[in-house]
Amino acid sequence: MVEAATDRAEGEPVGDTVGFLYPGYSAEDDYPRLEAILDAGVRLPLVHTDIGEDAHRVDALLEMGSAARLAAGVGELKARGAQAVVWACTSASFVFGWDGAHEQVRELSETAGLPASSTSFAFARAVRALGAERVAIAATYPEDVADHFRAFLKAAGAEVVAMRGSGIITAAEVGTWGREEVLRLARAGDHPDAQAVLLPDTALHTAAWIPDLEEAVGKPVLTANQVTVWEGLRLLGREVPSGRLGELFRAA
Repeated sequence: MVEAATDRAEGEPVGDTVGFLYPGYSAEDDYPRLEAILDAGVRLPLVHTDIGEDAHRVDALLEMGSAARLAAGVGELKARGAQAVVWACTSASFVFGWDGAHEQVRELSETAGLPASSTSFAFARAVRALGAERVAIAATYPEDVADHFRAFLKAAGAEVVAMRGSGIITAAEVGTWGREEVLRLARAGDHPDAQAVLLPDTALHTAAWIPDLEEAVGKPVLTANQVTVWEGLRLLGREVPSGRLGELFRAA
């Protein structure tokens, strides 16, 4: 059982605004794009957190995901009406490990006084929602960082049958990738035994190309910004089907 996120209490009213804490400026435009695609009356405001050193390196990621950096953006999200908050970063959540990522979300929820989650837990829940037991990771990160994601998914009960790291150090570089680079990444990271392919970097633009990605590999594809928004909707108690956002949203 995936124990992520702090959920809204039973009986609380369902809101229509979920806020996202997003490090830096690499692919933040995926969020208004996703809001427009969903067209469901749910607002998805985003607040940028201080990225610190832009490096896919464990020590830098631990600092990027520190409680102080996340707490700094909470007030602005609440002022914009957020009724749940998601830390929209995969690497700076899974590097804390399974237990540490739980603590990160607990502290964020306590600071905000709101239900909270993170992109790493969004992936864990999305894999389960698809009924996938075996997955492949197609990562932009160096392999040592990607291996932390493999360990996180294992703790969540998923078997990683293949993992590919791309060796990219900065989110800024990842944010420059276009459709062809993203499709190439998904194809290169796929494996015949995988039931889904995971692209775990919120710095990677993917929102406009999810149907193309699934067509390219012939199976469900989960991308970081896609699952982050899906997780936020879950915290609000909302299910919003969308054929433009892949199998995960078709299953909603």
